[in-house]
Amino acid sequence: MGDHILQDWAAARAEELPGVSVDQPFGPEVDVFRVRERMFMALSRSGSRTSVTLKSDPSDAEALRETFPAIVPGYHMNKRHWITLQADGSLPQDLVEELVTEAYRLVVARLPRAQRPVDPELFGRR
Repeated sequence: MGDHILQDWAAARAEELPGVSVDQPFGPEVDVFRVRERMFMALSRSGSRTSVTLKSDPSDAEALRETFPAIVPGYHMNKRHWITLQADGSLPQDLVEELVTEAYRLVVARLPRAQRPVDPELFGRR
């Protein structure tokens, strides 16, 4: 897997989600994905580091880090509430897409009900 495939999967899934916007508040090397101005994902391309950083439930984040070597504590983020996916070729596309959806749902759930583009309890559940 090329370094950018992981980011392509994550970005494609995020762009499908209702109410998502993208900006670059940290410069051109980091795309920040938001729902109603609240960040749920960042794609970083700084130097040799290509990664996807996602919001995560703390208990899920711990389990994911223990299960997948390519998932580490959030780079430059709160290590308890964020995870970073490293592009080493070991993460399947469906897992990446599921993690992006879950990060989105976590942020939507914290929005006031009137601002939620979807019901976080129902959206993205299989």
